Amino acid sequence: MLKKYHFLFSGLFFCAFLFWACTSGDPKAKAIQDSIAAKKDSALHCTSNVPNRFGVGGTDTSSIVKGVDDKAGMVLISGGEFTMGCSDKTGRADEYPQHAVTVSSYWIDTTEVTNAQFAKFVAATGYVTTAEKAPDWNEIKKQLPPGTPKPAPELLVASSLVFVMSSTPVDMNNPASWWAWTKGANWKHPRGPGSSIKGKDNEPVTQVSWDDANAYARWAGKRLPTEAEWEYAARGGLKNQTFPWGSEPLEQGEKKANTWQGKFPNTNTGADGYLRIAPVAKYAPNAYGLYDMSGNVWEWCSDWYDANYYASVAQKKLVNPTGSNKSFDPDEPTIPKKVVRGGSFLCHDSYCASYRVSARMKTATDTGLEHTGFRCVTDASSQKK
Repeated sequence: MLKKYHFLFSGLFFCAFLFWACTSGDPKAKAIQDSIAAKKDSALHCTSNVPNRFGVGGTDTSSIVKGVDDKAGMVLISGGEFTMGCSDKTGRADEYPQHAVTVSSYWIDTTEVTNAQFAKFVAATGYVTTAEKAPDWNEIKKQLPPGTPKPAPELLVASSLVFVMSSTPVDMNNPASWWAWTKGANWKHPRGPGSSIKGKDNEPVTQVSWDDANAYARWAGKRLPTEAEWEYAARGGLKNQTFPWGSEPLEQGEKKANTWQGKFPNTNTGADGYLRIAPVAKYAPNAYGLYDMSGNVWEWCSDWYDANYYASVAQKKLVNPTGSNKSFDPDEPTIPKKVVRGGSFLCHDSYCASYRVSARMKTATDTGLEHTGFRCVTDASSQKK
């Protein structure tokens, strides 16, 4: 339920709400606080239960003229059968059971979509991202108990989620300790006013909602990958391996990915070369020539997130699956969420080793974050230009 109230504190630390929940006499508020404290799933430290923007989703992209892609910066992935899901005991419940999946051939971007690429889309279409729009109270109040008072106008402002590094150890069950709704944060200003993407053309675009990513893909004549396509590509032809490069631990050998190095969220040594987001293609690609399939930024997929989906298809022979026909997150069942994959620069194996190829996460369709971007695919039936 927490996401239903986050907009009341847009631009403020999410923990302000927790303080209210702890100190007010409202039994409902206390129940919310207790439910948060009880959650021990390490997934919440990545994206799960991070406050969502509206929790309603549904941006209409039909006005975006569908483009014709030219396959520049893409590689052709030959289709085949693979075993999807986690092969060892490192996964979370939604990564099991493993199941057989067949995908047809497709083209995929070798890197995440960059700031420069997204800027061309915006210049060509005039598109305004979700984070650049002020919340619509008429939509928000539909989620709230009758009679909920309208917040002050200064709280209903365009904003997005920004990572805030702590100076001291924090309660790891409270993601509000390192996430803040920040007024003015968007793809052009990923960390809020004063930040900029100037000189960062080759960094992945972030602070984009699923709706924004889907709009870009349509304009580019492409689409977002299915979860199956994403995992098949990330594995790079390897079977039952943990990472895109195989099974060697992240910290051994050459630098492999941009993840958190040190003690999260208060100490990052930058041993992998970067303290926050890295430009694309700074680490070795996998066997398919794809960069950053592990770490750097989470990547949107086209599938609805359903915690029970793998169990529901375990006995089926899946061909080009597009995922569940509904969204279901048991923690927040009323909020529509899509799958994100790949982990980010905030992942650390002490709490969130989600840079594994089988790791699944979920985010509300209208929520952008500083560590979430995307890449696109297109069907192999489309000839290379």
